[in-house]
Amino acid sequence: MCEIGVLGAGTWGIALARMLALTGNQVTVWSAMEKEVEVLSKLRAHPNLPQVAIPKQMVFTKEIAQACQHKAVLLFAVPSPFVRSTARLAAKYIPESQIIVDAAKGIEADTLFTMTEVIRDELEQSVQGLNPRLVALSGPTHAEEVARDMPSTIVSASADLEAAEIVQDIFMNTCMRVYTNRDIKGVELCGAVKNIIALAAGISAGLGYGDNTKAAIITRGLAEITCLGCAMGCVEQTFTGLAGIGDLIVTATSMHSRNNRCGQLIGQGLKTEEAVKQIGMVVEGIHAIPAAMRLSQEYKVEMPIVEAVNAIVSRGVTPAEAVKELMGRDKKGERGEPL
Repeated sequence: MCEIGVLGAGTWGIALARMLALTGNQVTVWSAMEKEVEVLSKLRAHPNLPQVAIPKQMVFTKEIAQACQHKAVLLFAVPSPFVRSTARLAAKYIPESQIIVDAAKGIEADTLFTMTEVIRDELEQSVQGLNPRLVALSGPTHAEEVARDMPSTIVSASADLEAAEIVQDIFMNTCMRVYTNRDIKGVELCGAVKNIIALAAGISAGLGYGDNTKAAIITRGLAEITCLGCAMGCVEQTFTGLAGIGDLIVTATSMHSRNNRCGQLIGQGLKTEEAVKQIGMVVEGIHAIPAAMRLSQEYKVEMPIVEAVNAIVSRGVTPAEAVKELMGRDKKGERGEPL
């Protein structure tokens, strides 16, 4: 049994916390919202995870110190826009060489840091000499299914293989199979950019397009992510694995995907702000667009699907106009070479 702290009480944080508690770990969950702590403690249920019971042994707290201190593993499960501020709050309670697992998926627009890089940067700024052991947890794992004990697979990624293997052992059970990967940059890049491709897949569905279009978006979207990742020095095989094509498939096709659903609403004619408001939760793909655009320019990698989504979300181009632009591009070979 391990003492585990979970920062974030959204659907993903609760799904993972529940899974860890049911396998015999002592789990403490922190939320920045006091009302959320009170409701979860009392009702033992999350409003966005219907018919999923929260184990009685799970502890909820509004004191971040309680969730951070004396823990074998500390799990960040807040949305990507709040990772830095959460790390800042937690920093003084985190001991030297703490294993920290990040389950958020995103890239910070200003710094172009992945989420584990954001955590490291913030902790090093806050506490001199703090050297956390950082692991990214990513893969085709919707909270709604993990919370219902459906068989799932995920990747524990870290340059520190020992830390990745410790996390593998803690998170692996009869419903969750965990693989390790040293290519943490590639795994985190996949997790962030696939959300933009899922927005594109949703937009195509909202426009009334079918399976041909969705398959094209997923396949060419993966090609864009892979080209960017290889230009950044990532391992090509990462993109054909669980964190790459696996997570892209589930996010671009599932009814549970906020990005896919948000894209559908945009394709049906809603403004981006209206679509996000209707989803009612953070849509990570929207937040990932500025960083993806900057990375595309910095590494001189053409990413037409990402650019099309950016045009729709940021510049007010209609989905139909963006499709026309995509389909009218100069002809090329499938591997990107001009003809």
